[in-house]
Parts: sequence; C-alpha cells; structure tokens
Amino acid sequence: MGHLSLSPSILTADFARLGEEVRSVAGFVDWFHLDVMDGHYVPNLTFGPSTVAAVAGSCDVPLHVHLMIEDPMKYARVFVEAGARRISFHPEVVPDAGEVIDHIRALGAGAGMAVHPDVEVEVVVPHLDVLDLVLMMTVRPGFGGQAFLHEVVPKIRRARQLLTNSNRAADIEVDGGVNLSTVDEAVGAGANMVVAGSAVFDGVDPAAAAERMRERLDLLERGGRV
Repeated sequence: MGHLSLSPSILTADFARLGEEVRSVAGFVDWFHLDVMDGHYVPNLTFGPSTVAAVAGSCDVPLHVHLMIEDPMKYARVFVEAGARRISFHPEVVPDAGEVIDHIRALGAGAGMAVHPDVEVEVVVPHLDVLDLVLMMTVRPGFGGQAFLHEVVPKIRRARQLLTNSNRAADIEVDGGVNLSTVDEAVGAGANMVVAGSAVFDGVDPAAAAERMRERLDLLERGGRV
C-alpha cells in the first residue's frame, strides 16, 4: 500500500483561533480540506476565499477546496488565487463536468469530482483520464460531525476498481465521519486519503488527535491493524 494521506477538515476548528489550530496539527497532516458551502446546493453556509487565503498564509500544507456550491465554474478561479492546490466539485450541479475539470486544471490546480452518497460512482468514468481525485462522500454533505455511512463502502471499493482497471493514479479520498473507529474500513475499501473533521479538531487537543490519526494511518500503511 502506498502513502496514506491525512486531510483534516477545518469545518470543526475553532475559527476564533484558526491560524493557531491549523499550525498545531500541520506537522501530522498532508493536506487541509476546506468545505465551501453556498446555502443552495447544501442547506448551510461556511466561508469564502478570504478564509482559504488565511489558512494558506498560516501554514505550508497544501489546500484542497471542496466546492459544495451550485456554480463551481464561476468561483474556481478565486479559490485557486486564494491558495487552493486542488478543487473538487459535484457533477450533478453542472451541465458539463468535463468543462469544469478543464477549467480547474487550466487554472493550475488539481481537479476532483465529489460523489454524493446518492450518486452512482460511475459518474466519474468518462473523466478518469483527467481527474486528480475522486472524493467519496460518506455523509450527506452539508454539516460536520455526521456519522459515517457504511453503505458507501462498496462504492469506495468500486471507485478503486475503476481506477485500477483504467490504470489511473488518481487519489481516492473519503470525506465524512472518518475517525479511529471507521478509518480502517475506508482504507480497506481502497481510499488512500482521509478527511477527518471532528476526529482531529475535537475541541480538546487537536494536535494529539491528529497525531493519533497519523499513527493509525502509518500502521495501516504498513499493513497492520489495531
């Protein structure tokens, strides 16, 4: 198994001290995951490019912006300019997913397609040759702190199979309810990147929580189980 990447979602971080929170866990993580919600595609509002820029200025960890919005084509540029190294979007909100992917890549960022729990994973098949990331949602998007949807696990396995069969090296990232109790299942199904929100920014000791998750991923990477 290759490297397993940890990508904490800042959604449950303490925004009053966001820079400090981000820096406290930066030594244990590979990416930061930033969930942008517009109150339309999902019934919640989060933050915009200024917050992305603030995180980018707080650490050297690359940023993945997950656009849970209705018009990713319109807003991709401002998020890349704010510091996003990867942009993911939901294909069901756009008329032409390929056009959005090409636009994101032309901006110099990696492109990801996010698969909602109610959307079949085969939606990514026409785009596998240009995707850097397949983002498998293991909660229904909109809010942090939700429980991991175990029924999505076969879809993660199917995504890995599709990539293997097409000889593509895109990452498979799992987002939603990933913690020390569910990460083994996600990785076992084929994910090589995990988003952890409240499992890292737990309101108690984010650095210790990030270290525990990093240790678990390192163990899984070596083929072990706890």
